[in-house]
Amino acid sequence: MKELLKFLNKSYKLTEHISVSIMDILILIIVLILVSIVLGVLRKLITRKMPYDDKKKFKVIFSYARWLIYVIIILLTFHALGVNVTGIFAASAALLIGVGLALQTLFQDIISGVFILIDQSVHVGDIIEIEGKVGRVEEIKLRTTRAVTIDNKVLVLPNHLYLENSLYNWTQNGTLTRESVEVGVAYGSDVQLVKKLLLQTASTHPQVLSEPEPIVLFTDFGDSSLNFKLVFTINDSFKAVFPKSDIRFEIDRLFRENNVTIPFPQRDIHIIEKSK
Repeated sequence: MKELLKFLNKSYKLTEHISVSIMDILILIIVLILVSIVLGVLRKLITRKMPYDDKKKFKVIFSYARWLIYVIIILLTFHALGVNVTGIFAASAALLIGVGLALQTLFQDIISGVFILIDQSVHVGDIIEIEGKVGRVEEIKLRTTRAVTIDNKVLVLPNHLYLENSLYNWTQNGTLTRESVEVGVAYGSDVQLVKKLLLQTASTHPQVLSEPEPIVLFTDFGDSSLNFKLVFTINDSFKAVFPKSDIRFEIDRLFRENNVTIPFPQRDIHIIEKSK
């Protein structure tokens, strides 16, 4: 037994400052096996509720992270066993700082992509708005998200924008969204007639849902008009601009037929002549 321990503890010099024993190697192997088991369990816990495609993407980035963790574990284990790895630590730290500074934005994009995959805040098919841009998500990659706008232009968003800006997900609660059209009428108009005509424009449009019912809000007494808002529900917010345009056309037609005036801003100008 003593001979075995002596054999296992015998040190072998790798460099002038680094020497390891067979016992060190055995301990390192055991540690790596335990770390591998823990990482495997952790990966399964994180990906258990992910869609199949997202799981594949996460496994790719996780595999890179796993090798980085292995390198760190190897260095820490050798250091704990008394192996002098100060030179390796110093060189690794300098290298990582240099790479980190050079690829800072890339790392931000990848980390943001991992967060998107984990918290499931955005899915393929969602309609999102970020920095005033609206698009339907077509593909989520680790570095970028690709979306298509209403005019069929491809919008490529670096994933780090999700960390730096407010993201509006129009369809996270479902495809139904509340839309509105605002209009002003002249003072003295029959407000009940205005309400009736606005509800008629919404209820007769084929893309406006009957439940919940459209409503009309009397929003304000403006400088030149009585202001109203027609609120209604549709099933495709990505193309909301089209039914809203149709409703505006219909409002203009019905108002003309019923002598309801949409005013324009008016100002009274008083000219004061100074006596000479």
